[in-house]
Order: sequence, then C-alpha cells, then structure tokens
Amino acid sequence: MKVLIIFLGLTAFTALAQNCNTDVPNTAPTSRFNVGADGTVTDNLHKLMWMQCSLGQTWDGSDCVGDADELTWQQALKTAHGYSFANKTGWRLPNIKELETLVERRCERPALNETVFPSSQSDDYWTSTPVATDPVRAWAIAFFNGSNTARTKQAFLFTRLVRNAN
Repeated sequence: MKVLIIFLGLTAFTALAQNCNTDVPNTAPTSRFNVGADGTVTDNLHKLMWMQCSLGQTWDGSDCVGDADELTWQQALKTAHGYSFANKTGWRLPNIKELETLVERRCERPALNETVFPSSQSDDYWTSTPVATDPVRAWAIAFFNGSNTARTKQAFLFTRLVRNAN
C-alpha cells in the first residue's frame, strides 16, 4: 500500500504546471527579449543570444519539441565547441552569471520565462563555471526554483547554449 501512495505522489508532482507569484517583480520579462523565427532569443539587456530550446530539442516555429539531452559537463563543453545553429557560430556553454540572467524569480517549475523559453526542463542546467574549491564539480542552475548548485561533472544535466549578440 505504501508503494502505491508514493507512486501516486510522484505522479501528481510531475503533472504540476509552472507556478508564478505576480506579487514578485519580473526578473526576466518578455519585453527584454527579441524572439527570432529561427529558434534564437536575444537578451537586449545583457547582449546575449540564446538557443530557445535545450540541446536535443528542435524548434518547430512555435515550440521546442522532442527530448532534451542530458550530458555530463565535459560532453556539454565538447558539444558546444564549434556548434553551429541558425546559421550562427560562436555558441558556448554559459557561465553561471550568464545563465542566472534567465531565472524568473517570480516563478517555479520552471523558474524561467515560458513565453520566451517554452518546454524547458524544470531541472539542472550546466554552466561553464567550475567550482574553484572542488575540481570534480561545476556550477549548475536548478530551474526548478532558480537556485544554483554544485554538481559533480559526471552528472547528466540539461544544456542551453549562448553566444554574444552581434
């Protein structure tokens, strides 16, 4: 009987939709971004261009479809090196400060602007920033609630690439 209760609890948890508190100011408002037709998003404040979808997903013109890839830190760095998307090069793994700019503090599950970044995972995303005091860990942003976390570089996490906007 306990197993059934736990299973039902997990099922209910995964079915939850994004929850936003409108009493909290926007930290990543839609007006800050230019959404391109090619699956790119330009952050006008921070002068960065983001892939609208996580690695592994495909932009279909209105949504990110497919399953996002889960990669180790080294795999994410290697995949980003030389990556070409939307006829653009220079894509890379964002550092922790860059990825934190996408966090929408008024929301959770995911703590991200779903209008700009649809079908994103409510889970950890890699940054290029290693943990200075622990060579086996790197920083990630937990888009469940927008916190940062040190994860072992062998963990399998999601990835969103960035480049400098031109």
